[in-house]
Amino acid sequence: MKEAALVGKTMDESIQGTALMQEGERGSRKLYIESYGCQMNFSDSEIVASILAKEGFGTTRNVEEADLVLLNTCSIRDKAEQTVRNRLSSLNQLKQSRPEMKIGVLGCMAERLKDKFLDEEKLVDLVVGPDAYRDLPNLLEKVEGGRKAVNVILSKEETYADVSPVRIDSNGVSAFISITRGCDNMCTFCVVPFTRGRERSRNPETILAEAKDLEARGYKEITLLGQNVDSYLWYGGGLKKDFDKASEIAQASSVNFAQLLAKVAEAVPGIRIRFSTSNPQDMSDDVLHSIAKYPNICNYIHLPVQSGSSRILKEMNRGHNREEYIALINRIRKIIPDCGISQDMIAGFPTETEEDHQETLSLMDIVRYDYGYMFYYSERPNTFAARKMEDDVPLEIKKRRLTEIIASQRKHSLERNRAHVGKIQEILIEGDSKKSDQEWKGRNDQNAMVVFAKTGNEKKGDFVKVLIKDCNTATLFGEIVSED
Repeated sequence: MKEAALVGKTMDESIQGTALMQEGERGSRKLYIESYGCQMNFSDSEIVASILAKEGFGTTRNVEEADLVLLNTCSIRDKAEQTVRNRLSSLNQLKQSRPEMKIGVLGCMAERLKDKFLDEEKLVDLVVGPDAYRDLPNLLEKVEGGRKAVNVILSKEETYADVSPVRIDSNGVSAFISITRGCDNMCTFCVVPFTRGRERSRNPETILAEAKDLEARGYKEITLLGQNVDSYLWYGGGLKKDFDKASEIAQASSVNFAQLLAKVAEAVPGIRIRFSTSNPQDMSDDVLHSIAKYPNICNYIHLPVQSGSSRILKEMNRGHNREEYIALINRIRKIIPDCGISQDMIAGFPTETEEDHQETLSLMDIVRYDYGYMFYYSERPNTFAARKMEDDVPLEIKKRRLTEIIASQRKHSLERNRAHVGKIQEILIEGDSKKSDQEWKGRNDQNAMVVFAKTGNEKKGDFVKVLIKDCNTATLFGEIVSED
């Protein structure tokens, strides 16, 4: 059994994975970036590429020709960190044959381990935290001078609002826009507040400018990103926790997430808008009404719950209980009747009993998610759970409970996908399907993947009408129909 399982999408479409590089503008030096973990890391890699492009680095798909190799890392689970360490081991031989090549570790793992990383991984030349990418040119000067370099300082401001990302990870159709950084929620299992700092939001004008630029460049879909997008709150800058200290004028002119959604939807009406990730305790009905009001905001919400047991949710410090979560689901179904909903779920959190596990399964039966990201609990250093709770659920029980959660999700994914069969839906063509260059792939409004035959009259980036004719747990299958 794998530690993580995703039902309803393939693994490389999940928020775990490794970024595929696209070749950027050629510079005198070559940069190769691999991204692991959440979508924020993929977005950050584009910021890194933009900063280094000004230093003469062009991106490459070929790691063997790279002058600089950067791994943008994740610390959310132990398996994610082990994946990075294994990748570093595989780079060791390449480093020996090309000693002039420099290797750096970016992101959450860099922030968590800091200087210690250089001692543990001898071939690593630089370690850079998520808020220190602007310092990369200075750090590289140190490295090229024969020294190791570290910068993992966390910021109190949105750090990269004025950086125009190089879209190294983009398919030319969809793009990410970061709107917040950090998280204040302090879930007991989560390392993010320690690796990405406290919540701060980006000036909405810079977000709108980036969205308009993407529209002008032919993009058809954007995803607004943050560890907790529903906590977006712009009042002139600074940490969200300091909002109450701001002037009355700043508070009165502040912009929340529902208002930001409306601003973006109105600014780029021809672009489809998604967002991720939401936290149940922070999602207001105003957000739901913004989704319902604007046709270019997708009817889809990724709404992590982690457990169906109120007792476990309290142990996790999630800020909501089972009943409050179900009430939110009911409001979503009422305000946005055809909304797709996905989940994150953790099996085997400390003290979890069979009764708690059964409550998770019963919650899944109530909500009937479209798909989900499911894991068994792994202890993360420095979190409250690691410091104060015993990891007391045996591994074999964690795996068995995860298997049961996955089975439940497979059943619900198939059920939700079958509900699309027979309907004509608007699909944004993202590119060739994985199995055949005679077929397109794209997603519907609810974020379900759709595969359909090419007719020769459409191209990547087009919106087309597709009649859904069949499905499995992960994919819808259809055919293009006439607009008439």
